Amino acid sequence: MPETFDTIVVGLGADGSAAAYHLARRGQRVLGLDRYAPPHTLGATHGGSRIIRKAYFEGQQYLSLLERAYVLWRDLEAASGCVLLNLCGCLNIGLPESQIVKESQQSAEAIGVPYARLPAAAVQRRFPAFHLEDGHVAVFDTEAGLISPENGVRAHLEQARRYGARLHFDEPALRWQPDGDDVAVTTAQATYRAGRLILTAGGWINDLLADLRLPLQIERVTNAWFRPKANAAHFHPSRCPVYIWEYDPDLYFYGFPDLGDGVKAGIHYEGALVDHPDAVERAVSETDHEAARVVLRRLLPDADGPFANTAVCFYTNTPDKHYLIDHHPDHPQVALASACSGHGFKASNAIGEALADLVTEQDLKVDIDAFRWRW
Repeated sequence: MPETFDTIVVGLGADGSAAAYHLARRGQRVLGLDRYAPPHTLGATHGGSRIIRKAYFEGQQYLSLLERAYVLWRDLEAASGCVLLNLCGCLNIGLPESQIVKESQQSAEAIGVPYARLPAAAVQRRFPAFHLEDGHVAVFDTEAGLISPENGVRAHLEQARRYGARLHFDEPALRWQPDGDDVAVTTAQATYRAGRLILTAGGWINDLLADLRLPLQIERVTNAWFRPKANAAHFHPSRCPVYIWEYDPDLYFYGFPDLGDGVKAGIHYEGALVDHPDAVERAVSETDHEAARVVLRRLLPDADGPFANTAVCFYTNTPDKHYLIDHHPDHPQVALASACSGHGFKASNAIGEALADLVTEQDLKVDIDAFRWRW
């Protein structure tokens, strides 16, 4: 007979590790499955740092998730003993009429996030590494900063295991099917049965939902690290916040202070599209980090030093670049979250908790109406 659980979670990255933790903490019998051994470098959750912020230019529909996320990250830090957050602030930079400036300020005001609107000269006085271009301003979110994705996933999984979750790594789910009101999930090793199923398989989600034909795109993304060529002290987190710069209309450049490995930087939504995550090119070319360097030297010229490292990951993008969190449209015992479109890690703990609420039929602690089915 198949082993039976209350809930099976397929995919133990950012959202799935959080869902497994929240379910196990509630006393559920949880089985977690992953095709690799998370945290790993083959998906979307690695690279040492992710931005966390509440002054959110992507829209105020995220504010409920983000406020809850901050509470849950602090709770996880306390439970695990692992420091996950470094709230060094975030500069949202652009022309005064740009989306990043207007929407970041409006989101901050909507939930009372302390912020400062700074002209270019004030930014350089306060944060001398930055050289804003003529006419650009910054909205400085004082409660923003960075979080370690690997440590976040690791802490969620360790705590899930502490509460009794069974975690099977290097065991991808091959298929699932309804089994009456329950579900059956088959891997190369076994078939498992559960009352509920959560699918958080990232870029591999369409392998498990082929009948739905989700309109998702896999985008190859590279981040590059550079050694500062001058004034290295200016890039320490105490003097250099994280940043997002709308350097041309709808073109975004982001980066982090030097955490010991160099200044990390990347270009948002400009990567090559591929048909499947297994087709992502893992080898790195000179072009990969030179594209980031060209923009980096405009904003942080002293960071334009020797190349240090590159990481390759991918985004799973929806057509509107917003999240997808909901029940399966035909099988209410199945919930899913995926396609966080390159800006989901910061809220992944709140997404995991929301998935746990969906499958256990508890009241949601966040508003996910904007992220339900819409295609």
